Amino acid sequence: MKTTPHCGLIAILGAPNAGKSTLVNALVGQKVAAVSAKAQTTRARLLGIAIDGRTQMILADTPGIFAPKRRLDRAMVAAAWEGASEADAILLVVDAVKLRRHELTPIVEALKGRKERKLLALNKVDASAKEPLLKLAEELVAAAGFHEVFFISALTGDGVPELKARLAELMPEAEWHYPEDQVSDASERLMAAEITREQLYRQLHEELPYDAAVRPESYTSRKDGSVEIRQQIVIARESQKPIVLGARGAKIKAIGEAARIELAALLGVKVHLFLHVKVDEAWAESREIYDEIGLDWVK
Repeated sequence: MKTTPHCGLIAILGAPNAGKSTLVNALVGQKVAAVSAKAQTTRARLLGIAIDGRTQMILADTPGIFAPKRRLDRAMVAAAWEGASEADAILLVVDAVKLRRHELTPIVEALKGRKERKLLALNKVDASAKEPLLKLAEELVAAAGFHEVFFISALTGDGVPELKARLAELMPEAEWHYPEDQVSDASERLMAAEITREQLYRQLHEELPYDAAVRPESYTSRKDGSVEIRQQIVIARESQKPIVLGARGAKIKAIGEAARIELAALLGVKVHLFLHVKVDEAWAESREIYDEIGLDWVK
């Protein structure tokens, strides 16, 4: 058992929807990253902070890596690879059920020459047969030179404690970067916007396209100890507005209520959440919005 403090950075990479955010939440022990059935839910490179004994692990929950077409896509992919630079270990998470080979293959190719300690986590093994899993593991190890393979289910927790213990062993001796009770480097303001955006996608999964954002407008502590949060939901087309609002505002009310309950549990105080919708066809080209949602502006 380690008697001196250890601390290191782990970059968690993968194709969209591989289960990276679910795994980060499982490793941390509570929710720090947005999870949705919609691909590319994670946008900014949010850091989760996990502790194992005397070891602190800084987990870079990166956006899914895919072929970028627009500025927003390019910014997300750049954030993902930025998370891998300077890492003490790289963990590639692969959905063992829906392989998404067209997105997985370029990532494996890019990892081939990297010198960092590379670990492979085959996720959703609870829904996959054993033989194909072993064959897939052999194939990916041969392709990118992974040092170790873990078979996990981020959702059920199978294999996660063993993975966490091994990641802790790989971290270098160093002072902790964050206080013991801190679970993420994301500000409460940004975390609140991420939670609302997750509910937006969760409740409008089929109807709402990917091009929507939640802008934090204000985050104010009231005298009674509660928090007042105001956010703007930005959509690209006027035709999307009735989808987000719903009949007589029922949908946006349901989205706000679900986000408010989750935020109150996370912050430990009463939350007053106010949402409004704005149509901005060019929001994905706005440098200001990129700053607000934690992404670098990429040309």
